[in-house]
Amino acid sequence: MKRENSAAGYGFGTFQGVFTPSILTIIGVVMYLRFGWMLGNVGLATSLLIVTIGSTITFLTGLSISALATNMRMKGGGAYYMLSRSLGLEAGAALGMPLALSQSISVSFYVAGFAEALVQSGLPVVSGWDPRFVGLGTLFVLAVVSTLSANIALKSQYFVMAAIVASLVSFFMGGPPAAAGSVAAAEAPPPLGFWPVFAVFFPAVTGILSGVGMSGDLKDPGRSIPVGTIAAVLVGYAVYMSVPLVLNYFVGDPSLLRTDTMILQKCARWQWLILAGIWAATLSSAVGSFLVAPRVMQALSRDRLLPGWLGKGFGRSDDPRLAAMACFCIAAACVWLGDIDVIAPVLTLFNLSTYGLLNLSAACEEVMSNPSWRPTFRVRAGLSFAGFAGCLATMFMISPGWTFVAMFCEGAVYWHVKRRALRAQWGDMRTGLKMACVRYLFRRLSSDPHAERNWRPNLLAFTSLPVNNVRMMRLVRELSGGRSLVTVASVIPTAASDPRREAELADSVTRMAERLSFETSVKLLASDDDWAGMAELVRAYGFGPIVPNTVVMGLPSPENTRGFTSLMKLLARSRRNVVIVGGTGDVPDLKYIDIWWRGGNANGSFMLALAFLMRRNEFWKAHPLRVNMIVRRRSREEAESVLAAFLRDARVEAETRVVESADVPFVETIAANSHDAAATFVGLRMPEESEAESAFGDYVEGLRDGLSGVACPILALAAEDVDFRRIFA
Repeated sequence: MKRENSAAGYGFGTFQGVFTPSILTIIGVVMYLRFGWMLGNVGLATSLLIVTIGSTITFLTGLSISALATNMRMKGGGAYYMLSRSLGLEAGAALGMPLALSQSISVSFYVAGFAEALVQSGLPVVSGWDPRFVGLGTLFVLAVVSTLSANIALKSQYFVMAAIVASLVSFFMGGPPAAAGSVAAAEAPPPLGFWPVFAVFFPAVTGILSGVGMSGDLKDPGRSIPVGTIAAVLVGYAVYMSVPLVLNYFVGDPSLLRTDTMILQKCARWQWLILAGIWAATLSSAVGSFLVAPRVMQALSRDRLLPGWLGKGFGRSDDPRLAAMACFCIAAACVWLGDIDVIAPVLTLFNLSTYGLLNLSAACEEVMSNPSWRPTFRVRAGLSFAGFAGCLATMFMISPGWTFVAMFCEGAVYWHVKRRALRAQWGDMRTGLKMACVRYLFRRLSSDPHAERNWRPNLLAFTSLPVNNVRMMRLVRELSGGRSLVTVASVIPTAASDPRREAELADSVTRMAERLSFETSVKLLASDDDWAGMAELVRAYGFGPIVPNTVVMGLPSPENTRGFTSLMKLLARSRRNVVIVGGTGDVPDLKYIDIWWRGGNANGSFMLALAFLMRRNEFWKAHPLRVNMIVRRRSREEAESVLAAFLRDARVEAETRVVESADVPFVETIAANSHDAAATFVGLRMPEESEAESAFGDYVEGLRDGLSGVACPILALAAEDVDFRRIFA
């Protein structure tokens, strides 16, 4: 990755760098041009409720932002920087790109409001102008000022703040509009409901991103962002609650409020101060957004998420002038649309999604409480979760359709960045979040009762190194199906157990698994006795309730059976299923998957479950199942009835075959009848505790020799304390 942000920036303080751009973006075009419209549509009580809900969401987000900002060394990029360093590069990009776009749209939102107020002011000459041309001209001037120097732009906002304060004093000292008459209800548009009005209002409380967006130019971001952000939200809420109360006292006609967007001016004592306040507020809000959007683009570019030329900085303060040109083009296109009521809901959804992720990030960090989470501004997780829930619910209430569109676009950005496989130099909380989820699930798994319907094989596959049993590895892949836990284990000589050599061997196994398209963990154990090492892994490997329930291995060679019986006894005592795969090469493409079942033990259901998992693989899907039974003392009709009933109850499509055999060993019968099977499952008996070492070894060796003519023999022992028949109930 490239440098995160090497420039020192301007070194602004709390008031100039955070509070001023935030409060001047909050107190802007919506208050002057839409508060009367809001009051006329939903009434005083609902207007105050809308202000309270919107301000509460912003306040909770401000708390979350404060916690995040005091837990990291903030660089340029504002909210994008917080999200990318907390939730990861992909999540940061998914919100950062819409954030840069939404801030660019914000510029057009405020410029369009300024143009509307200017044209409708009644002043000579300008009243006949096209608001779109006024907006484009204004945008050009603001772009030049903001691009050349952020310091000049922010210092000019002190005069803006004075003009806004004067306009508010003029309004509160005013009275009922003398020149305004009543409007007939039939002439006024019908009143809108809660959520359409809320969608137009909410951009009025999204100004905190303007202050946060200056993070790279602050002298002390960890102090300035919390103090400046929360102060701006509280001051804005106080103003927003006062204006509807006074306006409702001055004007009692809802139809007039809905139709006259300049009603605040007509109520003021000195009307020209309202015009000055509108112009100053809209222009300062536009400047604030124009300062933020290029800096977000610059941060995205420096993280290699946008073209490199957008990240270029100019001068000692690293001004993002090329990114500012891109933002100007976006804002100009939106200004040409003209109607701020069309722009507002789109802007609302962009900001709400950013707010929601900031809240979620802070909540997750607080819940995990990693040692790295040490914010000096602490916020309870419940408050941040409430902010996230409020943002999400509000998005769906405003527009479910556009919410899904926004989520789809953000998901597409996330997927694209994930595909690019960019590696960030910083760490994020995703690993900690996964660990928190795993810890919770471990506790739940330990206490929840086991249900056969959820059974699947968690595999511990033993192999020699280098891996030469490709057949067994492919079977492991097919049995896991991407839905089981797989560990490939090997016992290596003690002489080869230095960490560097073990890392090389483990890496070779991982690469082999990647070539075969399955995911696995790798476990190596140093021991000079293979069987003792395998037994030690069986006893010790696992974590909490998650232990391998099925052990996969190859058939032991005749000269290497010492210790095999002891391992099998351990597996039986430990209630681990066993799958022993014969042969090492590729499986010939024959017709069937054969299952040989005696009808009485659990092996039949276990083998059927394994075969069912295998048939999810493309290769095995073309091989029909065939369930076979050898009869000696029972009648053929009885055996066929047992097989048919079992498969019917199991809802499994399979052919059945009953083979009569009197004195021929069953292994010879299997070999003679499974010559056309690509894989042949044969049940393995349980070793007795008192059984001699050689006895069980001879039994398995007899199976190996007898099945030597079978394409792919698979010996299966169902030793787990599970009623496998209930899987097919």
